[in-house]
Amino acid sequence: VFGKDVTLILILNNLSSDHKTVKVDMSASTVLYTRRAVAEILKATTSVDLGSKQGKHIRLKIPYSYYGKYLTTDKRIQVTALCEVMHMHGVKLLVEKTIILEDTNIIIKIPRRVVVNKAATVEISYANPLPEPVNRCVLLVTLMNQQVKIHLARLAPRERSRIYFEFTPRRTGPLQLQVDFSCDKFSHIKGFVTIAVAPV
Repeated sequence: VFGKDVTLILILNNLSSDHKTVKVDMSASTVLYTRRAVAEILKATTSVDLGSKQGKHIRLKIPYSYYGKYLTTDKRIQVTALCEVMHMHGVKLLVEKTIILEDTNIIIKIPRRVVVNKAATVEISYANPLPEPVNRCVLLVTLMNQQVKIHLARLAPRERSRIYFEFTPRRTGPLQLQVDFSCDKFSHIKGFVTIAVAPV
């Protein structure tokens, strides 16, 4: 989840009956959706001894403090592990994984029934997922082809807050409400719901 430390486990299994030593070079970078690297955030090397038919786990932790300021709006981290079996020339294995960090920051609650030409109130809950305060918070609400920009108070670490947004639908049928939350530490945290507008 965005704002939390990321923990990965690499599992190595020796399928042969011979003892093996494996050198593992691990790296992690923030990347765009095109997989183009933005910044390298972690590099680590370790060596693992594997006995006959033995398996071992290597734990890799990427703290938020490593990736936070380098993350793009794509919220992707690519992790690679190059595993080289020692004393066996040319035996290498590359493992790659792209992590997409989830947003759980925007929660939109709509009334059970929304009726055309009658005012309805939506609750928009937003949060700071980071272990540090955020300032210059802005919520951009898009509904019925109109955008409303709302300036919000600063949020303490891990704080959640809410606002209430009133609107009057002018036609029946589906209506999409989009919310975009930005601040000085991250931008474009999005949420949306489809509201079914009923006739009177």
